[in-house]
Amino acid sequence: MIIESIEIEMDITAVHADLAGSIELNLQKWGEPLRWAITAVDPASNIAKIEAIVIKE
Repeated sequence: MIIESIEIEMDITAVHADLAGSIELNLQKWGEPLRWAITAVDPASNIAKIEAIVIKE
């Protein structure tokens, strides 16, 4: 098991209802999300920066 810190950017215009669920699904590409936080949002482009801790096997 490996614990890794990652940062991703995500377009939030495509998310209609469940923002948290969409973020967790996106994070699963890198591993099992342990915790995450939205650290910035660019209102001009609707891009959110997300920092997360994921567990990889």
